[in-house]
Amino acid sequence: METQVRPGRLLGSKLRALRKRNGLTLEELSQRCAQRDPRHAPSVSYLSMLETGKRAPSPEVLAIVAAEFGKPSAWFLDGAVEPAAEPSATADDASIHGTPFEPAFLFQPALLRAALPELLLQTGTSGRTFAQLLLRVWQETQQNDFPDIERAAEAAGNREMPLSVDRLLEICARHGLEVRWLDDDRRRLDRGLARARFEAPGTVLVGRRLSSRESRLKYELAYFLGHKLLHGGDGAVAPIHGDRVDGEEPAAGGTPGLGPRDALYAWRDFECSFFAGALLCPRAPFRQLLVRELHRIAIHRRLGVGPAVVMRRMTAVSPYRHWHFFDAYPPGLLRTVYRGNGIPLPWGNLSLVPDPCPHWAVFRMLKEFSDGGPLPAKPFSQISVMTDGGRPRLYCCHSLVTRDAADAVRVLSVGIDLAPAFEAQGLDAQAITESVWTACRARGSAPMPAPAQEALRTVAQVLRIGWLVDALESPARIICPRSQACPRERPCRPERP
Repeated sequence: METQVRPGRLLGSKLRALRKRNGLTLEELSQRCAQRDPRHAPSVSYLSMLETGKRAPSPEVLAIVAAEFGKPSAWFLDGAVEPAAEPSATADDASIHGTPFEPAFLFQPALLRAALPELLLQTGTSGRTFAQLLLRVWQETQQNDFPDIERAAEAAGNREMPLSVDRLLEICARHGLEVRWLDDDRRRLDRGLARARFEAPGTVLVGRRLSSRESRLKYELAYFLGHKLLHGGDGAVAPIHGDRVDGEEPAAGGTPGLGPRDALYAWRDFECSFFAGALLCPRAPFRQLLVRELHRIAIHRRLGVGPAVVMRRMTAVSPYRHWHFFDAYPPGLLRTVYRGNGIPLPWGNLSLVPDPCPHWAVFRMLKEFSDGGPLPAKPFSQISVMTDGGRPRLYCCHSLVTRDAADAVRVLSVGIDLAPAFEAQGLDAQAITESVWTACRARGSAPMPAPAQEALRTVAQVLRIGWLVDALESPARIICPRSQACPRERPCRPERP
């Protein structure tokens, strides 16, 4: 006969609050418990009854659930009321949700439409760059959640993962998208790079060289399938610029001012790229894979996609919402950015500033590996602490140096804000962050204090992100948006006169 724990009065409510704070559904919690102990793992209905107080857990079940959240079993039985989590500073950050301006009538759409073109001309900003900024802000305010596009991709691919090239070609044919193979033509396929182009209303021209690059080929087919399904193949989509062509600045380009199609093309590019990621890495199976594999970037090889697709999809499917993602080229030119955690940017207007902090992982890795030497075999994890709004904030990033189809070096970096994760476990995020800041202040870097390390291990276990623990192999570093305002006791660069 199964022995049951006599629960404290608040066991169910504490379990529910903890699960909700970590963004998990009952089904996901059940699946995670099954990975720990398939024999004793609770079902979805059992967990629901625990939360509502209709069942008492067995010692085995309580131990599994407690371990999943990095808690001792006694924590659920102590009868103490679990305080409601305070909203994270990140969640209310003005960089994500915006700041109200007054007088409000000056910000009416009609006035903005008249003023923006002149503003962009005066500042030398191209319509392409401005449209990218608008899209970045839109993504961040929506927390990278676009269910309509997700559903369209799932309907097209039936949530199959991984998709082979042959299977993807079958899906394209089923939806009326013809794939025509061509000998590479520099005039038609963008300077001879291995690329594809769309011809309305339903044809993709693919250079034969692309057939040797499976991950790139799959992405481009998925991208143009998205255009066919989302926009009827009307042709209002620009060629994919996922590689760096010599002389091209990834985030810039175009003449100053706002053209009539700049925003349209930028939005179409975003929708098609999001569709491609959702088709190749469908939400439910990909989310389960991330949990099983501890968010390791190397899973991109198993799926036959590029590492950038895996990193970008992490920010969209994870129940934890406080992510950032950078895609940069030497010396620090930015192609893509997402700041779901509101991390201050070391770039100005999506362009390289003259004094970026050299201690960001992105800039260090670009400088170290852009000279043509061999690239590192594995990603690098870094704990970073920086001041923002007068208070320190703690991040962990996971960065990879790779080469694109044009053989240009690029750094892909994905990371999280750690404070909301600490708070979700009932830990004092401010005290942990300040302890790391104090340790690093004198020399700019230092090992994390032991209590902070233990807190990070707990968070890594709950979030199932293995590279958080990997970051403990290196000292934590102080970073800043601009080196002229370096907060270290010994500034990394002297201030300019």
